Amino acid sequence: MVYFQVSRLGFNCGKEKDTCSFYPDRCKECVTKYFAQMGFDVNQNIKVSMIESKEKRIQMQQIIIWHKFLDVLNIKHIILITKDTGLLLLNYPISRGGINVELLIGFIQANLMFSASGKDFDNKVGIIKESGHKFYELQYETFNILVKNGNFLRVCLLLDQKASESLKHRISEFLNEYERLYSKKIERLLKTGILDFDDTINFIIEAFNIKLVFPMVLTHALLPNDLEVINKNLIQKAVIDFANEFLASKKFFFINALLNKVQKIVNLSPHVILYEIYQLLEKNIIIPSNIEAVEDEVRKFQENRAMRIADNELISPIIANDDAVNELKEKARNMNIEEAKKLIEYYLKKGETAEKALVYKEAQREYEKALYLATGFDFKLAIGRISFMVLELDKKIKNIEIDFCQEAGEKAEKRKDYINAIQYFQQAITLLSDASIFKGDESESRIKKLKKKVSNLQKLV
Repeated sequence: MVYFQVSRLGFNCGKEKDTCSFYPDRCKECVTKYFAQMGFDVNQNIKVSMIESKEKRIQMQQIIIWHKFLDVLNIKHIILITKDTGLLLLNYPISRGGINVELLIGFIQANLMFSASGKDFDNKVGIIKESGHKFYELQYETFNILVKNGNFLRVCLLLDQKASESLKHRISEFLNEYERLYSKKIERLLKTGILDFDDTINFIIEAFNIKLVFPMVLTHALLPNDLEVINKNLIQKAVIDFANEFLASKKFFFINALLNKVQKIVNLSPHVILYEIYQLLEKNIIIPSNIEAVEDEVRKFQENRAMRIADNELISPIIANDDAVNELKEKARNMNIEEAKKLIEYYLKKGETAEKALVYKEAQREYEKALYLATGFDFKLAIGRISFMVLELDKKIKNIEIDFCQEAGEKAEKRKDYINAIQYFQQAITLLSDASIFKGDESESRIKKLKKKVSNLQKLV
């Protein structure tokens, strides 16, 4: 016999509160009795919450969906390992590249081992007990790590911020269900050492709502009834309009970008807008994009970049004139896969060292070399990882350029050199307007202030 528990089950009793003699004192008793008659296993610990209106139910759902979204945005990496030996089962990066997983697992295992012996290793291990569940919290570089033990496995989440209560609840449910569903695979692993868990990734995606950060597309077949509903809902109509605007220049869009775009227009709380986006997801009007299609899009982008490398037409003039790139082209012709992988890691380590030392141009040069090799050998995972590092570095460089333009503009203004001051401020505005790098209210506020400054200076010219 298979036993289930159902959370967040809704129930309409079908009676009006004005005419029901049981309302409100005996509502829990009535609901419990009804579920017991249907075959549910109910006890005195059952929690019955009364939600008096449709509006209240929607508000509750909005908050739940919003928490799901914040939780998945917080997760950077999900790692599943055996509890005793730390053997890696699954490594699922969500939005963070450049993590040495083997080093991270060693760090986690060592800390938890010393914690179990009553000692600390390298840093203090936080042990939290909530609702009968035990969690471990660690600090790793700039990240928070949340660890939960099951009977045989250990799940580790690399987070930007500390885990919310909803995420802790979700990780407990996930681990219990994962060990139950894939008990035969786990048993075979413990007996033979055979790893066979790649086909369980979809379960992880569903359990942690990772599809919310997937690339999205719109359905090609919008039914008349759906279209009628959308046209009557101003938020959903704005969502579809802006999604089409994104798709006019790209093959996919992201919910976070769509949410920010719509919020600027409708001026509503983000959780209200996200709720409407989620309804479109549930109806398959907004669809998580085929990952292979996105990889193909990224590959085409990187192939174009590789062609520019081959022709010495790189985005960065520093790299274009680098003799080392020309030497690398010659080496790559006779290089095998293992040599390419080692050289990529060598370039990345050099780039990371330069980046930590704030020598950004040198870091950019090393990352470009690694990206050239990864593209040439079609290392898809490495391409994604290095591309992320390049984008993050580009953001840092752009911030430095913006600060320089603002400072130069202010100095020119003090000298009453208004023409140059205007030019510097306009350069800063152009850099800040790059939507692919700078998002949110802070950049909008800076742009607004700079535009006002330009307008005042133009009156003095």
